[in-house]
Amino acid sequence: MARIAGVDIPKQKRGVIALTYIFGIGKSRAQEILKEANVEEGKKVSDWNDDEIGRIREAVGAFKIEGELRSEVQLSIKRLMDIGSYRGIRHRAGLPLRGQRTKNNSRTRKGRRKTVANKKKATK
Repeated sequence: MARIAGVDIPKQKRGVIALTYIFGIGKSRAQEILKEANVEEGKKVSDWNDDEIGRIREAVGAFKIEGELRSEVQLSIKRLMDIGSYRGIRHRAGLPLRGQRTKNNSRTRKGRRKTVANKKKATK
């Protein structure tokens, strides 16, 4: 198993797909990295030699990925919360940020349903 940027890359997958296992690398950036490292896109990770892995590591090092990127995202969210912007307030409340409706859906952000018992009717 190849290890790039502290992430174990699956051996049985093609290079483009395998690189997307690294946080911050999508398909287009993976293609760009492989082109820069002169590695064939369709080639499986198990077929990479040590020289190719070294060139890929070097190409990946040019980007902000994994821990550094995660911390930057968290700092951006914290900044929004500190300045009290609309998005920051929505983050703090655990609600959707981008204008989605919350009456029926948004279970991913809100979590499991919290059932509220009905008020009992007074008998005469």
